[in-house]
Amino acid sequence: MNSTSATIAHADPTGSDDRYGRGLAVLRRVTGVERPAVLDSLADIAPDLARYTVEFGYGDILSRPGLTLPQRELATVAALAALGNAAPQLRFHLAGALNVGCTRREIVETLIHVGLYAGFPAALNAMGAAREVFETHPAAAETAAPEQVGPADGDRYHRGLAALTEIDGHAGEAVLASLRDIAPDLGRYIVEFAFGDVYSRPGLDLKSRELATVAMCTALGTAAPQLAVHIHGLLNVGGTEEEVVETITQMVSYAGFPAALNAIAVAREVFAARAEAC
Repeated sequence: MNSTSATIAHADPTGSDDRYGRGLAVLRRVTGVERPAVLDSLADIAPDLARYTVEFGYGDILSRPGLTLPQRELATVAALAALGNAAPQLRFHLAGALNVGCTRREIVETLIHVGLYAGFPAALNAMGAAREVFETHPAAAETAAPEQVGPADGDRYHRGLAALTEIDGHAGEAVLASLRDIAPDLGRYIVEFAFGDVYSRPGLDLKSRELATVAMCTALGTAAPQLAVHIHGLLNVGGTEEEVVETITQMVSYAGFPAALNAIAVAREVFAARAEAC
């Protein structure tokens, strides 16, 4: 049983602390500027929305313990890229990820990973946004050229199966078995491409990949069974229940309360099943 379930952090429920000041401090770290543009861009039409963004989005949510700011920014980038309906906000958080210490390599790997859960168009569009952001952030340039990962040594299927087993235990075997009578090639593609090619790439560790996957499956709201698999997966590769809850809670700001509530219901079932198995 995961021992962190009793230590999940909560923001101050009284609201008596300076939510705006705390949020503004985080927003300044993400933007890298003293006066973030959101404060003025909404002043003439919806100043309260700007205040809610600072107080709730950053003061309540992104200020919470449980995840680092780089982890939160990569989760946000993954979710926005997967949703595909918020290009300005995606560019904002791509820059934010760089500002809080994420590398170009980590961002690129996160966006390649998006293709598994939201499709190639979403990944390609997000990569175009990343190119624009990288060009405006020369200080974040890395000395080495981007690595092109060619065919790895060994059998893609067996490499993928090993990665799938590390992440999902024996749950992956059930998925493959369920496809054997109708779409065995789909099962093979999951193993060879998703896990043998993408999950096995260097540049982003398995825990970061699973955090991004939980964020995407939560935000998309269309993949409860896969969300359950990857909540298990995050816990299997070193994540905690607190990190699961924090990732889902953060998606309130980007996909809304219904998506987060539905995902928390899935997480509750996963935590209970793991507790019973102990």
